[in-house]
This record gives sequence, C-alpha cells and structure tokens, in this order.
Amino acid sequence: MPQTLAPAAELVGRELETALLHERLRDPLVRLVTVTGRAGVGKSRLALEAVREVGGEFARVAVLDATAPGGWPAPSELSEPSEPPAQSRSPQSPRPPQSSQPSQPSGRILLLLDDCDHEARPAAARALEALTADPRVVVLATSVEPLGVYGELLLPLAPLPVPGPRRGPASAAADPHALQEVASVALFVRRAREADPAFSLTLENAAAVAEICRLLGGLPLALELAARRLRLFPPHLLASRLRGRTTMLSGGPANAPARHRSLAALAEWSCRGLDGADRELLGQLSVYEPGFGLWAAGLSAEAAVETLLDRGLLAVVGEEQGELRLAVPEPVRSYARAELAGSGGEAAALDAHAERYRSLVSGAQPGLRGTEQARVLRELAAEGANVIAALRRLRERGDGEAAAAVVLGCRLPWLAQGRLREGLEWCDHTAEAGGAALPEAVRARLADLSGVFALALGDPQEAVRRHRHALALGKNVGDRRQNALVSARLGAALLESGDPAGARAVLVTALSALESMGVTGGAASAAASLGAALRADGDRRRAQETLDRAVEAFRRIRDGRGLAGALRTVAALALEGDEPDRADRALRESLRLYGAVGERTELPGMLEEFALLLMRTAPAQRPRTVRLLAAADTLRAETGAEVADEWRSAAERARTELSARMDWTDFAVAWAEGVRMAVPEAVAEALSAPAPSHRPSAALAPEDRSLTPRQVQVALLVSEGMTNRQIAAKLDISEWTVVNHVRQVMRRLGCSSRVQVAGAVGRWA
Repeated sequence: MPQTLAPAAELVGRELETALLHERLRDPLVRLVTVTGRAGVGKSRLALEAVREVGGEFARVAVLDATAPGGWPAPSELSEPSEPPAQSRSPQSPRPPQSSQPSQPSGRILLLLDDCDHEARPAAARALEALTADPRVVVLATSVEPLGVYGELLLPLAPLPVPGPRRGPASAAADPHALQEVASVALFVRRAREADPAFSLTLENAAAVAEICRLLGGLPLALELAARRLRLFPPHLLASRLRGRTTMLSGGPANAPARHRSLAALAEWSCRGLDGADRELLGQLSVYEPGFGLWAAGLSAEAAVETLLDRGLLAVVGEEQGELRLAVPEPVRSYARAELAGSGGEAAALDAHAERYRSLVSGAQPGLRGTEQARVLRELAAEGANVIAALRRLRERGDGEAAAAVVLGCRLPWLAQGRLREGLEWCDHTAEAGGAALPEAVRARLADLSGVFALALGDPQEAVRRHRHALALGKNVGDRRQNALVSARLGAALLESGDPAGARAVLVTALSALESMGVTGGAASAAASLGAALRADGDRRRAQETLDRAVEAFRRIRDGRGLAGALRTVAALALEGDEPDRADRALRESLRLYGAVGERTELPGMLEEFALLLMRTAPAQRPRTVRLLAAADTLRAETGAEVADEWRSAAERARTELSARMDWTDFAVAWAEGVRMAVPEAVAEALSAPAPSHRPSAALAPEDRSLTPRQVQVALLVSEGMTNRQIAAKLDISEWTVVNHVRQVMRRLGCSSRVQVAGAVGRWA
C-alpha cells in the first residue's frame, strides 16, 4: 500500500539518467516507465528522487512497495486529490531545478511502484495493465528486468563508470585529480568522507581507490558499503581483502532491506528463481575473468545467456572484433564461485576453462603470421586476463608442458600488449617449475623467449646472456631452424648492447641459414636487424639494400608488426640522409600498422621519433609534439620498459626546448592531454599532423598576405591543433567569431581542411 517518501538523497553520476527520466514522466503520451538494472545499482533512489522533483506537477502521487502485503490499489483509489510530496532534503542536498512546466498540478496521477521483482513480478504486471488503462495514471516502476507490459518504456540503469585499468610501475599510478572526475570514484570518496571526515584522495591512495572501484564494478551499493569499511582498513588493505571475495562487504543501514545490508545477501537475492540450467551456466562462467567472449567460452546466443543478461547476472563490458565482451559482475561472481566450490564443481570448471584457452592460443598461431594478424592480436588482447588465469590453473595442476606451450604461443601477443615483465616472469617460472621434466627443446625456447622480453624491457646485456643460454641448450637438440632464429635474436640484442660488429657477424650467418631453409618470416626479421647493424656501422648503401629486402618480405607474408619495425629503421636511415619526406612516409605507415594491432611495446619509441621529426619539419606543431611526447612517456611507463641513455637524453632535450619556446600553461595543458591518450588517440594525433613541405622558409607567402592580423593569429592556433573553443578562450573572442575567421582563412589560403591550414602555416616558419 502507499508509502511515504524517504529523505532526499544526493545522486552522484546520474545527471543524464535523471534528466531523461524527468522528460519521460512529463511527456503526456507516456504511461509507463520502468527503470531496469542490477540489484544495488540505485534504481529505487533514482526513482524516488524523480518523484520528489516532478511530483508537484501531478494531482496525486502514490509510492508503493511491490513486495509489501495488502494488495494493489484500483485506479479509483488513487483518484482522490491529495497534497504532492514535500520537497524535503538534507542541508547538503542541492535544490531541485525549477520546472519548465505549469506550476499548477495537472489532473494526472503519478504512481511509483518499487521492487517489481521475483514473486512480486506477475502481480505487478497484472496490476500495471489495469492501472494504465486509466489515461490519468502514469506509472514509474523499478525492476531488475523489463515487466513486459504493452506500452512500457525502459530506462536501463548501468553501474557507474570505473577508472581504466593501469599496468606498469608505481610511477604510472592514477592521478587523483583525474580520478575524482570518474563517477564511481566520486561516489566512493563522498561516502568515505561521511564515514571518516579526514579521508581524502591522494597520490598515495589513488591507485588503491581506483582498484576498489574496478573490483566492485562501479556498483553504487557496493561502493557505499566499501567506503564504510575505511573506518577499519586503509584503502590498500581494503583492496587486498576484496580481491576475489567481494561478498565480505556488509554493514548496510539497519533500516534498509536485508539485501542491501551485505553483498552476500544482495548476490543471493539476485540469483533467486534461477532454474537448474541457468544456475549451472552462471557457475561455469564465474571462473572466467571479465572481458571474455561468447565464442571463447564456447557459448552461443542461447536462451540461458539471454536470461542471465536480462537479470543483470551477466553484463556486457565492451566489444572487440564485432563480438560482445562479457563478465559475471561482482558480487554475483564471488557468490556463484563460492556455490560452485561448495558443490564440488570448481576444479572441473577451472580445468575446462584452462583447456579452452590453451586451445585458443594454439589455434591462433597460424593467424599471427598473415593477413589475420591484426584481428588475432586484438582478440588475444581482449582475452588476455583469461589466458593468464588459464596459465595459473595449468601451473597449479602441474601441467608444465601445456603451460609452456601457452607461454610460447603468447610471444607476439604479449609483446604487442606490452606484457613484458609478466612475460619474462612466466618464462622463468615455467622453466623452473618444469625442471628436467620439460624437454630440452622446450627449455631452450623458453630461454630464447625470455631474452626477447629482456630486450624489450631495455636490458640488452641480459637478453644476450639468455639467448646464449638458449643456443647452448639448443645445440643438444639439433634443431637448425630454431637455432638460426635464436641467433637472429641474439644479433639484435648484441646491436642494442653496443656491439654492431658482433651483431653483424651473427646476423649474416643467421640470415643465410634462415633463407636456405625457407623460413621467410625469420629471415625478414634477421634482415631488418642486419640492416640496422649496417646502418650503425656506417654502411648506408648495404643497409638500405638489406632493409628493402626485409620490407619486401614482410609485405609478401603480410606481417604488419614486423613491417612496422623495419620501416622504423628505414625512417632513421632516411633522416640521416636528409630525406624527411621519406622518413615521414615510413613513420606514418609504421604508426598505422602499430595502431591496427594495438601495439604498446614499440609504439612509444615510434611516437617519440615522429615527434622529433615534427620538431624538425613543422615548428608550428609544438603543442601536438608535446602531446605525442607525453603519450609516449606514459605508454612506456605502463610497460615498465627502459630506454638507452642516448635516446632518453634526446627526448629530454626535446621537452626542454619545447617548454622554453612555449608559454608554460600551453605546455602543461598539452602535456596533460598527451598523458590521457590511449593508443588509438595517440596514433590518430600523430597521423593528423601535416606532412613535411619543401617550400623554402620565408615570411608570409604572397597568397598569405591577404590575411588580417587576427586571421593570422587564428591560423597559427589552428596549426597548433587547437579547437575553435580553445582558440576562442585564448583570444578572448566568441566561438562563433572563431568559426568565421577559420572559414576566411581556409578560403584565402585555398584550403579545404584544418590539416591543410596547418600545412600552409608550417610553410611560414
């Protein structure tokens, strides 16, 4: 029966949903709106606040709990006039916005029907059909899933956004100021301050707070329960306790429904009513790490999957290669995993999971060497967490050869993903755990792969040591092909360690052996490394010939990642020969290829080289150059890789020069923008830069002299990559005025795009 409104509560991160709900309730054609979403997502709170805000525009408002006994009101019971609900609020709550609707209540009736779930669902649906037959009645319902009533409009409510995942050392930890803008963090911090007024988000606890929000999936109820525990545990200890067992959280308000007092109760309530097949599927999926695909899990769009999705027990967390990425959200995952363990089925589920991902990695190997490379690399990146989980299971059950096969199959995916330290550790651990039980050929390949990761991490001396160990093991095996591949990688490590002559000698022999055996991919990699060694030795002609062979071979076998690396050396050789156009073309193609595979290991160096080329050929592109240097610095920190002192000094000199030539605020803003760039944004930023021009440096060209001084200012700022809004703020003029200036600049310079304007301005310098 009718209930009273609860005290007003401040909503965090729900501005869009609130505005949309208000709009629908005010629409005279809308009869039924159902707010749907997982348990604990905040449906009731959003609905109550909406009623509080727009209730004064209705002749009568009634709030009912669908689970309460006492039957359902008929429309006639709601038609008696009454006072609209009071706009009660706490002193901290913001005042409701002024309604654009008439101040006098209409003859319409607003009914809030809360918790239309489980046992209450059928009765609620029948009652709604009767209530909405009266044209005066507008029903706002809350339910985990749609009620299926004719005319129902849905307002799905998702958990709050969470901070993006961060890999790498502590120096890459989250920025507190940026984190505070993420809705889940904002809610957690507010509730934490209610529990402990001295709490604040700092550099020291920001990473732990971000992890807590990710572990809890942005679920508001879970965040509020976690924030209360800060009275007992600091953030880093709380995060540690939550890993894998979020159902430990409890301590909700005593006057809240039982399911809102602990996450264990919430998860149990969420799973009520599942039939045997659905519950079994949920248990099987609970061993999968978030982000798995239906195909990888061996599922189709079967009815059970749709049921779990409808009830919020399975969530869509993204899309990759046209396939949905799924997760069993917390706390349901922890609850289902505990149930699975209690029933004795956890071991079998974990073994099945490990076998699926062992097969996935094995089956992906042919695709890593051809036209499917980019697609396969992206798919394996999306399934990365599950591959690691499968490896842990194989290690637990002592299946060393299977674990080694997965590790070796992850060479290219882990390099592309920047999982360098992780890859090195898995190589070492797998070799140590397997010991003498592992075939010597497998131990040799693991030693070789560990050298690849050591070199990518910036330790060429260690890489040389590991590759030599791999060769020593391989001699007893007698695998000429594998030994030649190891020799080629040894040559690359020798080059990076400062021994170009030694590298050249090893690479010549390795290249000859690989070509004689028809190992095209390995020969192309060896040729690319040999070209780099010849360049280091000063033999530019032979270096160019060898690099051309490598590029042609990579193109023939459609190895995009290998081609990108070879083109990087081509660009370096072109710059030494004062051919900036050729270097620019090579770097741009390399950037496109790395962008296609989601490269993280080699991309930072490529961005820096492109930024240094921009400094040389397009001085007006300083803000863009700063953004690229910042993106490179951040992406490299996430991989944990180090660079040679010489290269680090070049990047630092560039930063120093740019900061000296730019206004400090402009430099800081550009750097902050670059730090926030992900791989796709960083690649797009580089590729949108104007190409080098051969036009002689001079003052304004004749066709440029028709620009007014203000238009020259606008053109210069456009060339720096600024938006119209940023230019307006910089020059203290309206954005519309900037639009007009940009149009005039483009017309007078004969340009059809902002990129062409930037190119024209670059010719002025």
